[in-house]
Formats: sequence, C-alpha cells, structure tokens
Amino acid sequence: MIQLIRGFKDILPGEVEVWQHVEKITRALFEDFGFTEIRTPILERTELFKRSIGEETDIVEKEMYTFPDRKGDLITLRPEATASVVRSYIQHKMYATDPVRKLYTIGPMFRRERPQKGRYRQFYQINAEVFGVTSPLMDAQVILLITKLFERLSIPDVKAHVNSLGCPECRPKFNKALEDVLESVKDKLCEDCTRRSGKNPMRTLDCKVPSCREALSDAPSISDFLCTECRNHFETFISSLEKMDIPFKVDKRLVRGLDYYTRTTFEIQTEMLGAQNAVAGGGRYDGLVKALGGPEQPAIGFGVGFERLIDIAGLNVEDFINKPSLYIAALGDRCVSEAFNWQCLFNLEGIRTEMDLGGKSLKSQMKRADRLDAMHVLIFGENELESGFAILRNMKTKEQTEISINNIIDNIKKLI
Repeated sequence: MIQLIRGFKDILPGEVEVWQHVEKITRALFEDFGFTEIRTPILERTELFKRSIGEETDIVEKEMYTFPDRKGDLITLRPEATASVVRSYIQHKMYATDPVRKLYTIGPMFRRERPQKGRYRQFYQINAEVFGVTSPLMDAQVILLITKLFERLSIPDVKAHVNSLGCPECRPKFNKALEDVLESVKDKLCEDCTRRSGKNPMRTLDCKVPSCREALSDAPSISDFLCTECRNHFETFISSLEKMDIPFKVDKRLVRGLDYYTRTTFEIQTEMLGAQNAVAGGGRYDGLVKALGGPEQPAIGFGVGFERLIDIAGLNVEDFINKPSLYIAALGDRCVSEAFNWQCLFNLEGIRTEMDLGGKSLKSQMKRADRLDAMHVLIFGENELESGFAILRNMKTKEQTEISINNIIDNIKKLI
C-alpha cells in the first residue's frame, strides 16, 4: 500500500468543511477591506526566492524543495507567498493603472522542516499584500484586519508583537553595533550564527538556539538606531494601534526570518500553542518590488498559518458536516428508476438528496440514512407506486406523512 509522504496530510471530508468555513469568513472580511484574490503558481524559478527571501536564510539554505526541470533550470515549490505575488504584480504591470493594490491569496506552501503538531511540509497559508502605500496608517489597518479575523473565528488571547527594522539608512549603524557584540560572544554562537554574523548580523537575532539567545541577551536594539523618518513612522503606527484599542506589545528583539522586511514588522502570538506561539506574521517590505525588477513601490503584507488557525479556533467538525436533507429509500427496479430522477431534480433544486442504487433492503437503507444523519427519508416501494402516495419520515421526531408522488418535487419542497 502506497502511503503519504512524511510531513504531508490529507484533508478529509468532515475536516474540509471546517477549512471551507474559515476560508469563507476570511474572504468576506478581506473583501470588505477592499482586497481582491490572486492565485499564483506553486512552482516558481528558484532565483525568485533567493533574491527575495535571502540566500542566508534557513528557508533558502535548508528548507526549500528545489530541483532542475528537464531543461536544467532550477525551480522551487513556493515556500511562501509574498515573492510570488510581488513577481505577479511586476510581470503584469498592475502598478500601471493604479499602483495601490490590495491582494490576498489562500493556498499551499512547501518547506522541508521537521514535521510536528500543526506544522507540515505542505502547509497552507492565508496571505494579504498591500502595494503602493507608504503610510503607517496602513500598517495599523493590516494589524486590525488580522485581529478581526481572529475575533470572527472566536479565538481569544491574541496579541500583536511589533517592532521596527529600520531602513537602509539607519540599519548599517545598528549592524555595526551588533557585529561588535557578536565578535565578543562568537565562541558561544551556533554554527549558523557564526556564519551569518559577518554577512547578515541581524539574522542572528532570529536564532531559536537557547545558547545563542542567551549570548545575545544584551545585544543592542535597533530601536535605538532608527533614523528620524523611521522613528516617526513607527510612533504613528503605535499611536494608531492605541486608537483602535488593538492589544500589542513592542518587542525589540522581533526581527522575523526574511531579508526583505523593512520598518514595521510584527507577529500575532497566542499562548494556546505552547512554544510555537506565533500564528501570523509579516511586515513592510518597501524595497522588494524594485529589487525584483519593478518600479519603486512600497508594500506591506502578512501570512497566517492555516493549520494553526484551525487548531486554536476550536471549531467542532460536527457543526460543519454537510448532511443530506433527504434520503430516498426506493424498493424495486421501477421505483429505483423513478426515484433516481427525483434525486437528480432535488439536487438541482438545492436539496441535498442521497439514495441507494444497489437494491438493498428497506432496513439496510434506513440504517444508511441514519448513518448519514439525513433529516428526512422518503420511502417509495411498489405499494406506494400503486397508491400514488410515498411516505415521508422525519428522522428526528419519527413522524411519518403520506405525500402525493404527483408533482412530488414541489410537494417535498413545501415540507422540508
């Protein structure tokens, strides 16, 4: 028997209805805020992710599914959505008619990480990206959008952790101060941090190795090195969060794991997931559009882990199973043939209807109707065919009603 690849998961009937519920709420909320959906391919040229995410990141170095196609070109299963959306924004010149675009996407991403609860090698994300707006007010609105999504899914105890990563003007000064600290503790750093400390020192602050975190506990904060423009941007952003009563914490060690972030960065955290407490994250990436060959356009975006969202939403699968409204228990070839036509017509009228086509007994069919949790059963055999009246049974109250088979579609619609 061929089984699933490790780290991948089937989303089965019964569970998929919960996913559809979350997607429905997400789409409605995002579209109320002016976002439109975009769907990008799951395969992209490897260069796209190396240039956007950064070659010194864990994602590019260790986690991407990359392989040559038949012509030898390197292609990669997308590990995140932002780079693909930016590539599409540039390639299709979306900025030409109106540079301000609000786009969202829902779909699978791929990273070869160690599988664990709520984390798979094929995982799903909800992503939203805003192009063409520099204002910190948009940063605050993005946070509002995520917190309202959690609110509508009845997820309690979430808080935005926010920070500023500065810009190309103020970050070099911070990097120099951080490099001095890294040099003084280099014997305590892990192999990855030792390698990165000379190329991208800020990435060391994102390391999860306990010894590294302890060694860098006194590392400088980038907030002490922000230029005037970045500081004003961050203060306006914070002020807007306060005005909207959004719970947040300024987290000076928050840097996120991707190279393209500038200025505002954030994570939405919850205590419901233990150590892996981030359920959403993102930030501003004002230089990425230009870096990938487009015009100079600011942008901000975020991703929400779908599996983690499902885990903490606490939705009851039973509440979302699509149960049939009607089960037709037909007995005898003539009745089965007639009932099959009814079933198709009922389904076309929006009444989900099931029936058996294998000639099973009435007892067997009633058992199946019960397993399916059908609301009503229409019993139709030779006697009912002769009398012109079928029997409609309410499976909850057990009440039975005779119903004329003449114009039966309309007759049933009136009753159920």
